[in-house]
Amino acid sequence: MAHDTGLVKQEPQSLVQSDQRPSLTPACDIYENKDEILLVADLPGVASEALRIHMDNRELTLEARREVPMAGTALGVEYRGCDFRRQFLVPTGIDGGKINAELKDGILRLHLPKAEGIKPRSISVRAG
Repeated sequence: MAHDTGLVKQEPQSLVQSDQRPSLTPACDIYENKDEILLVADLPGVASEALRIHMDNRELTLEARREVPMAGTALGVEYRGCDFRRQFLVPTGIDGGKINAELKDGILRLHLPKAEGIKPRSISVRAG
């Protein structure tokens, strides 16, 4: 029985510029080992309470908001508040109840554990 095992990046959205807040697609790396798929996303300046991760069916969505307080009159602004959004199609065989996330120093690590049934396993062979 064939099953998909890779996390599929959906096409990133290009930078959407508005008068108020830009919307950005965060850079993401995806790794896989025998136990999990690990998604690493770059979310500079985002606080954990401003990050929302949700999965609907097999579609995983990351949404975050970076707030940058203004201190006085801006003479030049390159680093400002923005919204981040990225979507992925999660493969079958991920244990959705055990997904966990950690955000540290602007780096999100999202652990997507594989269900026991799809993990590789060794089969012992008896003699005789």
